[in-house]
Amino acid sequence: MSYLTDAFQPHLRLTLLRVLAEAPGYCTNSSILHQAVNSMGLRASRDQVAAELAWLAEQRAIETAEPAIGLIVATLTNRGHDVQSGCSTLPGVQKPSPGR
Repeated sequence: MSYLTDAFQPHLRLTLLRVLAEAPGYCTNSSILHQAVNSMGLRASRDQVAAELAWLAEQRAIETAEPAIGLIVATLTNRGHDVQSGCSTLPGVQKPSPGR
């Protein structure tokens, strides 16, 4: 992996968790997540977002469902909330900056 990839993935994962923390009911779909992370300057493809959602689900930071082919609904778990707020850490997810 390149330095950029090494820095990008943990940052993308944290951003996905943060977007979910702001979503009503801590839940939204992969299309909205893709739009949100791209609007924050993280140029991620839909495939990258889907791959990171799968990784976060494996880590129990989110729960996912696929109500239609290619559409993933992600819901933040208590663990994911703790990670995005800095109360706990998860290797592979960037630690949030203080005050965020």
